[in-house]
Amino acid sequence: MTTNVGENLTSRNKLTTHKPFHPMKLLLYTILMIFAVIQIFPLIWLVDFSLASNSEMFTKGLLIWPENIRWDNYVKAFVDGNFLLYFKNSLLINVLAVILVIIISIMLAFACTRMHWKLSGTVRNIVLLGMMIPIHATLLPNYVIYDRIGITDTLWALLIPYVAFSLPQGLFLTSAFMESIPKEIEEAAMIDGAGIYRIIWQIITPMIKSSLVTVAIMTFLNNWNEFMMASTYLSSPKWRTLPFSVLEFTGLYASNYSVQFAVMALTAAPMVIIYIILNKQITRGVAMGAVKG
Repeated sequence: MTTNVGENLTSRNKLTTHKPFHPMKLLLYTILMIFAVIQIFPLIWLVDFSLASNSEMFTKGLLIWPENIRWDNYVKAFVDGNFLLYFKNSLLINVLAVILVIIISIMLAFACTRMHWKLSGTVRNIVLLGMMIPIHATLLPNYVIYDRIGITDTLWALLIPYVAFSLPQGLFLTSAFMESIPKEIEEAAMIDGAGIYRIIWQIITPMIKSSLVTVAIMTFLNNWNEFMMASTYLSSPKWRTLPFSVLEFTGLYASNYSVQFAVMALTAAPMVIIYIILNKQITRGVAMGAVKG
C-alpha cells in the first residue's frame, strides 16, 4: 500500500510540475508583439484621424487626442460621399471578377494539367508570366483599345483587367492542387460513364475547394481598393467604385481631410473583417499551393 501511495504521489508531482519559462520565449514574444503593433498601427492611425476635426489634423505627434469625437465625419462620408452607390458598384464588380476567375482557372488548370496537347506547358507558362507584369503597366494600351471598341466608362472596362491580372495567381494555385489528385479517380469516373464536364465540376472541383476559396479571397482583396484603372477608364459616377468616395471631399483649394479619413476607414473595414475571419484559410491555401506546386 505504501509503495502504491508513493507512486501515485510521484506521478501527481510529475503532472503538476511545469517546465520553466525560457527567456528566449519571452524575447520571441516581445519581438512578435512589436511587429504586431507596427502592422496594426496604420489602422489605429486611420481611425484616430477619422474621429478628429480638420483643425486638429496638423497637431504634432503621431496620434491625435481629439477634444470631441467627431462621429459626424462618418455620417458625412456615408451620405455625401455616395458611399452606398460606390459600395454596390465595388461589390458587383469584385464578385463578378471572383466568379469569372474561379471558372476560368478551373477550366484552364484542367486543360493544362490533365489534357494532353503539345502547347499545354507553354500556355500555362505564358499565363503564369502575367504575375510579373504590374497591373498599371497596361493603363494606356488598354485605354486605347477600350476607347476604340467603345467600352470605356462601362462595367467591362474594369472587369476585364481585374480578371486578367488575377488569373495567373488563380491558375498557379488551382493547377498545383489539381496535379495532386490521382488520375485514377478520373479514369474510374470515365468508366462509369461520366463526361468531361461532369468530371470537372462534380469530381475535381469539390476536391480542390480549399484552393478555390483562397483564389476567391485573394482576388477580392487585390481588386477591392484598386483606383488607378478605375479613375482612368471611368468618367461618370454610374460605375465608380469605393475609392472615388475620397474625391468627393477634395476641393480645388481645400479638402475635408477628417471626412476623407472616415471614408478610407469605411472602405478598409470590409477587407479587414474578411481577412480576420478567413486568415487561416488564406494562409493554409497559399502554403499548401506552394508546397504542392
